[in-house]
This record gives sequence, C-alpha cells and structure tokens, in this order.
Amino acid sequence: MSAVIEEHHDDHHDHKPTGIGRWLFSTNHKDIGTMYLWFSFTMLFIGGALALVIRAELFQPGLQFVEPEFFNQMTTLHGLIMVFGVIMPAFVGLANWMVPMMIGAPDMALPRMNHWSFWLLPGAFGLLIESLIMSMMGMGSAPNFGWTFYAPLSTTYGPDSTDFFIFSVHMMGISSIMGAINIIATIMNMRAPGMTYMKMPIFVWTWFITAYLLIAVMPVLATAVTMMLTDRNFGTSFFDAAGGGDPVLFQHVFWFFGHPEVYIMILPAFGIISQVVPTFARKKIFGYSSMVYATSSIAFLSFIVWAHHMFTTGMPVATELFFMYATMLIAVPTGVKVFNWVSTMWKGSMTFETPMLFAIGFIFMFSIGGFTGLMLSIVPADFQYHDTYFVVAHFHYVLVTGALYAIYSAVYFWLPKWTGNMYDEKLGKVHFWVSTISVNVLFFPMHFVGLAGMPRRIPDYNMQFAEFNQMATIGAFVFGFSQLILLWNVVKTIRGRSTVKATDQVWEGAEGLEWTIPSPAPFHSFTTPPTVK
Repeated sequence: MSAVIEEHHDDHHDHKPTGIGRWLFSTNHKDIGTMYLWFSFTMLFIGGALALVIRAELFQPGLQFVEPEFFNQMTTLHGLIMVFGVIMPAFVGLANWMVPMMIGAPDMALPRMNHWSFWLLPGAFGLLIESLIMSMMGMGSAPNFGWTFYAPLSTTYGPDSTDFFIFSVHMMGISSIMGAINIIATIMNMRAPGMTYMKMPIFVWTWFITAYLLIAVMPVLATAVTMMLTDRNFGTSFFDAAGGGDPVLFQHVFWFFGHPEVYIMILPAFGIISQVVPTFARKKIFGYSSMVYATSSIAFLSFIVWAHHMFTTGMPVATELFFMYATMLIAVPTGVKVFNWVSTMWKGSMTFETPMLFAIGFIFMFSIGGFTGLMLSIVPADFQYHDTYFVVAHFHYVLVTGALYAIYSAVYFWLPKWTGNMYDEKLGKVHFWVSTISVNVLFFPMHFVGLAGMPRRIPDYNMQFAEFNQMATIGAFVFGFSQLILLWNVVKTIRGRSTVKATDQVWEGAEGLEWTIPSPAPFHSFTTPPTVK
C-alpha cells in the first residue's frame, strides 16, 4: 500500500501543467510571484491612464475634457489602483520570488493559500474598474470621494457603486492578510540551517516586518469599510453626526490604518535598495544590524503618528504637539538608512548598471520626499500646506521616485536571475534617464503651486498656476509613455531576444551577505596604492 502511495506521490510530483493551466492552478512561488508582477504592471498602465486624464484636464484653466464629477472619479480610482493595485502587489510578487530563494526554502510555507491570495486580486479590481466602465456608459457613477473615502462623502453622499468598492476593499484586505501570514510562516519556519535572523538578507527583514504591519492594520481598514457599509445600508450612524456619530472618527480609524500602510509601501523598497547598493558598490552593507533596528523603529513609530493627517480637524494643542514630535522622530531611523546606503557606496568599486541608477535615483528623490514630509509635520506650517498640491508633490516623491523606483531597480536587478537572459542595458539606461527627467518635470512644480495655495482634487484653477501646470502635464505624458520602454525591455528579455545569457553570478557575486570581494580589493583609499604581494 505504501509503495502505491509513494508511486502516486511521484507521479503527482512529476506532473507539471503547461499552457494556461500552469498559471491558473500554480502553487509554485515563482509562478505566483510572476503573476503578481504582471498584474501590478497591468494596473500601472490602467492607473497611469487615469492620471493622464487628470493631467490633460489640468493643462490649462477652465473645464476642457471632463466634468468635475468624472474628474473626482479619476482622482479616486487613480489613487486606489496605484496604492492597492500597483505598489503593494509588486512588492508581494518580489517577496514571492525572492524570499524563499534568499532563505534557502523550497517554496512558500503555504502554497495553496499563496495561490488563493493572488487570485482574489483580479476579482477585487474587476469590481472597481467595472464601476468606472458603468460610469462611462452612463449607468451610474464610479467612486468619487478620493482614495481616502472620507465620511460623509462616501457614506451619506456616496454613489451606489460605493458598495462595490467596499466589497473590493474587503477582498484586497483578505488577500493582503493571507500573503502576510504566508511570508511570516515561511521566514520563521523554513530558513536554511545556520541562517539565524541576523544573517537574513535585509530584503527578507524588511518584508518580515512589513508582514506584521499588514496583519496589524488590514483589520482596521476592514472595520472602517464595514462601518461604512452599515451606515449606508443598515441604518447605523457611526459617522453620521445627525444620528450621534462623528465624521472625524472615520478619519481616525482610516489613518490608523493609512499611516502604517504608507510604510508598508516603502519598507520593502528599503530592503531592495539594501540589496542593490552593496552589489554595485562591491562592499557589504554598512551597519547591517542598525538597518534592521532602524526598520523596526520605523514600523513601531508608524503606529503613533496617524493624526498628522488631521492637524486641521481641530485637535487639542497637546495632541498636535505629540503627533508633530512623533512624526519628526521617524526622520531619525530613516536618516540612519540613508546614511548607511551612502556609507556603503563610499570608496566602493562602483559601477552604474540600470539597477544601481534606479537605486541612486531612489535615495536622492526619496530624500526630497522625506524633507517635504518633515515640513508637513510642523503643525502651523501644515495649516497652510494641507490639501494643497504641496502634499501631492510630497507623497508622489515618496511613492513614485521612492517605491516605484525601487520596484524598477528590483526588476532590472533580478530579471537576469528570473529569465536566464540579460536585459538590454542601453534600453534600461534610456528608461532611467527619460523617466527621471520627466518625473521631476511632473512633480517638482507641484511644490510651488501648492505653496502658492492651489488646492488638490479640483479640476479648475486660477490663471496664476497655468505655466507650472502645463509643465507638470508635459512631464506626466512623457513619464507615462516612457514606461513602455520597460515593457519592451522585459518582454525582449523573457523571449531571449538578446544574445547575452546571464551567468550564475550575474552581478559578479555580490548578492546577499556571503560573497567574495573581487581582486584587487576595493577597500584601499584612493591615495594609497594597493600593496603588491
């Protein structure tokens, strides 16, 4: 009997589905990681298209292309798709691919749950995009209350499609929680012998910490949308002042989820940069343990700063002071990370392949986003900046030239490992330079119009803001279409069009912590010649 079972097991093990079945039924962490990445890339173009509608409308004052109502739907869906459909799935895809390989595990701990957590996402975003299609066909309205869906805009005044949106958010949340449980189970139980926690690559550490954040805050988001659901359909009044509720309560609940959420979107990016920079500097990461502790500190502090999004709601001064100082404190561990990356590059044998260019671009432009965040943390200043384009500029420097640049860096860095082929380095560099110039033309002018008082989420504006808005719109279209270069490069690499095959040691053996220093050793100062034996 046992022989029969073993034989059956071997048959099952050898069976490898091909074609569409491979993708529909796969429990392989690499296949699931690939699907997450392609899903994220698809959503990037959809969310980007909505952003281009917004920027086209803002090219000049007055109403040109879309009605204010439709403009609001664009801003709402652009935000939701970019946050939940692009940045988060891309990082989960990278975790699926790389975490088992980095810790020496054969697969994720819970492969079937992994499969399920991916396939919830197309359904969730199908619901959201369906509401937009119905709106375009004149059959109702898509969600139109901003990606933060504040009550009472989303409860008392929300369109019928808000219920689709609530269901969609629940599905995304279930997917995220299952993915996070899987990552924690994998890292805790499936590390290779000898790999202690303090020997794990930084990317694994950042995802380990991020997974705990997800498990902590996703139920809070589920709570918020469930209260919205009962307010809308079952006569409760959690957020309705007329029934004894409090609309500001919604903001507290939302931002208690929302602020750790923005760190969920940046901590894995820190992990990627901590893998890429040492590779191309050909040195170990400077201050490994301080990087781990800094990441943990950021995660802890992210829970006690949520109300800095709410300085203008009329909090007591003592509360404002607490949230101001707590927010400023986050700059310290973040500064430690930036210092360690720069120190890793210092006197290294630097080369500037595409992943390294995106990593350096990340460090520089993410720091700009960090500094503007520090400006926003100052209460009296925030009273001026709140809900202006200065805030839009701030978080796009963090999420586009931060999170998205880290994802690009990771894709170029690991693509040879995934496909066995080298990508086209010239195309990669063109992608980097066109993106970097255009993304700054797009977002940098927003600082100026924001400081001058231009409000967010408004389809029309004063004549004085016209030139900067035209610059931003031109930058947006160039940046948007330059992402087609990446698409072409990735497709070309997967199909093996380039003659260059990737070697076993793609980047000359500098991945992870255990690698040999190329000779001559790069640690000598530039003034002292290396000693000759």
